[in-house]
Amino acid sequence: MPKPRAQQVSLDATPYYHCVSRCVRRAFLCGVDHSTGDSYEHRRGWLESKLLELPGIFAIDIAAYAIMSNHYHVVLHIDSATASSWSDKEVVSRWHLLFKGNLLSQRYERDEVLSEPESARLAIYIKEWRSRLSDISWFMRVLNEAIAREANAEDGCSGRFWEGRFKSQALLDEAALAACMAYVDLNPVRAGMSKTPEKSDHTSVKQRAEKAKTAIQPNHKNQQPGFLLPFAGNPRQDMPKGIPMRLTDYLELVDWTGRIIRDDKRGAIPASSDGILNRLGIDESQWLTMTKGFEECFRTFAGSEQHLRSACEKLSYQRPPGLNLCRSAIG
Repeated sequence: MPKPRAQQVSLDATPYYHCVSRCVRRAFLCGVDHSTGDSYEHRRGWLESKLLELPGIFAIDIAAYAIMSNHYHVVLHIDSATASSWSDKEVVSRWHLLFKGNLLSQRYERDEVLSEPESARLAIYIKEWRSRLSDISWFMRVLNEAIAREANAEDGCSGRFWEGRFKSQALLDEAALAACMAYVDLNPVRAGMSKTPEKSDHTSVKQRAEKAKTAIQPNHKNQQPGFLLPFAGNPRQDMPKGIPMRLTDYLELVDWTGRIIRDDKRGAIPASSDGILNRLGIDESQWLTMTKGFEECFRTFAGSEQHLRSACEKLSYQRPPGLNLCRSAIG
């Protein structure tokens, strides 16, 4: 039986999580249903727009995403420090962008005077909402419910649109994060939907590549897409918020990996990409294995054995799950 989500998420271990949600129906989430000829391509736009809108409300950033025909992948970063910094008023305002709240929160937002018992009750609500606004389960719930309602209305039916439980994997170290992001960004290439990563519609790598083409300094955080978690450069002291890698190095690594996966032009690993893999402690064969089948390489947790044991200790696991997989994928 799957463990409760609370037993799979530990911010002390990592703020990064790979989530996958799949459509439960025979009809496609997106793409073309070849049995009927109906096209659902426009739903990719629904999902992408909603996905990129939610980080403006939640304390959750998007590091990578890819929208496929009957499922989507997203790598999320939980920004608990930002959630903690919000005032009570801001928490209520953000929650009201998603839900109506209640009578107390509505009166509070209108600056009406609350009695002491009412203020105490509202404080309990605010504490709960603050937690939910940095919770991947609530993020995925809001996203999936919005798309399900639109799809059901369009199809003229009711009932489940998504599988009941989305899949999540904790990315415990930089190697797992880089491999998972590349795996997500290369999904359309691997599925034969696109020949190159930068031409893969409805993916984060296309958004980043297009922005990089027009940027004077593509590695600068302020010249990267504002709706995605930026690349902050190689790890160093006083590391700013962002993915611990240079954007240009990552794009080059993904491009090389995509050529290998397409199997029509092997090419040679660039010297800079080889340096990244060495820093991450991954050899070329390990990298290709992970970026071709990341979900099969790991279970609930992805990372080295050391990071897996540390995360499981924090979550009070008696036995680390997927230990042999982690050993074989990342030494």
